[in-house]
Amino acid sequence: MNPLRKKRLIIILAILVGVGAAVGLALSALQQNINLFYTPTQIANGEAPQDTRIRAGGMVEAGSLQRSGDSLDVKFIVTDFNKSVTISYRGILPDLFREGQGIVALGKLNADGVVVADEVLAKHDEKYMPPEVTKALKDSGMSAPTPVKEG
Repeated sequence: MNPLRKKRLIIILAILVGVGAAVGLALSALQQNINLFYTPTQIANGEAPQDTRIRAGGMVEAGSLQRSGDSLDVKFIVTDFNKSVTISYRGILPDLFREGQGIVALGKLNADGVVVADEVLAKHDEKYMPPEVTKALKDSGMSAPTPVKEG
């Protein structure tokens, strides 16, 4: 083989190996940062991974909110009207958080089946519900309850 062609072939192979390594590292980093959405039914059925950051969402059950008297700890139950899951959160809940309305919690599922959330997202207005929650409710055969006007 001609020395010039051999040199070009080595350069091309080195570039391909470098690009392959870069793509592999990028995909590995992206996979670790993916937050997959799970419904309460999927979590209760054991489909959600433990100790991995996930998004869990559904409707907050009426009367399920429990606040700690001496700290910012709260617990509440989220349902998709088939199954329910408990969510534990330490912090200030969003102003728009209400019982009977859709939320998405970001956190990790512990061994007891409780989602330990580090972030809770609430709906924006009376008609908005996170798309994942809407889809989960439709899949379960239920629809979101109509909001109750306060006042």
